[in-house]
Amino acid sequence: MSTQNLKTNWAQFIPLVTVFFFWGFVAASNDILIPVFKKAFDLTQGQSQLVSVAFYVAYTVGSIIYMIISFLTKGDLINRIGYKNALALGLVISALGTLLFYPAANTGSFPLMLSGLFIVALGFSLQQTVANPLAIALGPITTGSQRLTMAGGINNLGTTIGPLIVSFAIFGSATSGDTDMSIESVKIPYLVLGAAFLLVAVLLKFSSLPDKPAVVVEEEGLATGTRNSALSYPQLIMGMIGIFVYVGVEVSTASNLPAYMESDLGFDTKDISPFISLYWASLMIGRWTGAVEAFTDNMNTQKILRFVAPYLAFAVFLGVNKFMNHDLTPFYVYALIILVLIFADMASKGNPARMLLIFSVLGIAALLVGMATNGMVSVYAFTSVGLFCSTLWPCIFTLAISGLGKHTSQGSSYLIMMIMGGGFVSQWQASLGTSKSIGIQNSYWIGVLCFVYLAFFAWTVSRMLKKQGITQLDASETAH
Repeated sequence: MSTQNLKTNWAQFIPLVTVFFFWGFVAASNDILIPVFKKAFDLTQGQSQLVSVAFYVAYTVGSIIYMIISFLTKGDLINRIGYKNALALGLVISALGTLLFYPAANTGSFPLMLSGLFIVALGFSLQQTVANPLAIALGPITTGSQRLTMAGGINNLGTTIGPLIVSFAIFGSATSGDTDMSIESVKIPYLVLGAAFLLVAVLLKFSSLPDKPAVVVEEEGLATGTRNSALSYPQLIMGMIGIFVYVGVEVSTASNLPAYMESDLGFDTKDISPFISLYWASLMIGRWTGAVEAFTDNMNTQKILRFVAPYLAFAVFLGVNKFMNHDLTPFYVYALIILVLIFADMASKGNPARMLLIFSVLGIAALLVGMATNGMVSVYAFTSVGLFCSTLWPCIFTLAISGLGKHTSQGSSYLIMMIMGGGFVSQWQASLGTSKSIGIQNSYWIGVLCFVYLAFFAWTVSRMLKKQGITQLDASETAH
């Protein structure tokens, strides 16, 4: 690393995280669109889920298109046009997707609505390919995963408030349960969102963001010789599997929780949503905690922030649910579980491999407790998986692209492609859950297997990187 990157470049990082907010905002807002489309277009439950399918499949399709273009042009697309231009292009593509909501609403076309969502996510795929390694590069490599964690926390802020804003825009009330609304009410909020995409694209185009991160330039020497492709690096191959199973366990834990609470614990559907909200808020809590090293290198300040940040995020969750008129009483005990997260984060010392190992082991423990107990103890255990998943994406991503040099953007694209694990793993767990011999509670063994692989990756990746002359330092080793 150059001496220019001894501290986080906040002037560049703050504009960058706006795109992370958009990803969370739109992804979570899809949960509002599903019941709206189901009633407006008279869909079955399976047909309504095409909203999620169209959205997440687009990430994989986008990565494939990126690789095909790079192959046909005999050069990496992002390296050719620049990181900043690629980011702006991704936002423009997403904006074009929102424009389809206007004719789709006017004609009442569900396929056109799905096409709009697909194109929005197609743009997100390019944005993710650029923004994730860029967030790591805008400062010292020792705090790269912490910056990506911070960006993830901004993403979760979007997942927290996105559904509220979209619900209010469509129904006129954030707490309205009326989904029998004219489909035309959808077009205005998404056209406004498209305008926001274009505005941010212009701002990023003229921002101080680098066209090519310094870390990529400086590490190109590591990517020479016989390594002519990102796939030549074992850390990337294992990281791709890691992203697949990580997104898998993150999504499947939440998506199967309602079925468990309804069938095994007798919860009414209307009473489940706050606990699902807590799961996703747990990701925000963990990411705000894991990002403190990126704010300051002062150890005393970091110790204070490690306790302030998670409970500030928890307060956001409580505030949102208070606004939704939910009973907050069942959630206060969760403040004690957050302490486990704080101490685990302290034990990791900012080292991405160590954090990945510790949090994977805690994820295994949480799932085992959830399967071995009943009632609210099991619910809190399954929900706490969100805490231990919170920092895994930046850890895996940072480790997987370390040392790729000029192949960094290509490697990033391969990693983004593996987001499809969220759909596959969820489906596998759901299939097990429907088996009478296994049941939904024991189906969480799928999640245990995912965490076991992540622990194995964490255990072996440091040695992989050392063989390539790459050392992952603790963030605390560079602190003053």
